[in-house]
Amino acid sequence: QVQLVESGGGLVQPGGSLRLSCAASGSIFNIYAMGWYRQAPGKQRESVAIITSGGTTNYADSVKGRFTISRDNAKNTVYLQMNSLKPEDTAVYYCNAATVHGGFWGQGTQVTVSS
Repeated sequence: QVQLVESGGGLVQPGGSLRLSCAASGSIFNIYAMGWYRQAPGKQRESVAIITSGGTTNYADSVKGRFTISRDNAKNTVYLQMNSLKPEDTAVYYCNAATVHGGFWGQGTQVTVSS
């Protein structure tokens, strides 16, 4: 089992920045990738950014050049730095840990981009 706790969401104006954090605990040695997903009202959950245990990153086209995923292995924490935020980035953001035993999800954190 892996437990994930997200933080850092909130309300920000268009063009602003936020940093999300996801702290992992439990059987973290089984994790081979972690990622951020988001779900806007009335839409399906979509992948935003993924980082593998080897450090390879992958981004959705809609966030390339604006969002950066990173990790601090000492703190078992993954971050999502979000810059130049747009109203269409408004969603609940979820952290995911992929393991050989399946995927685990955090509770989600709301990000609202509005003036």
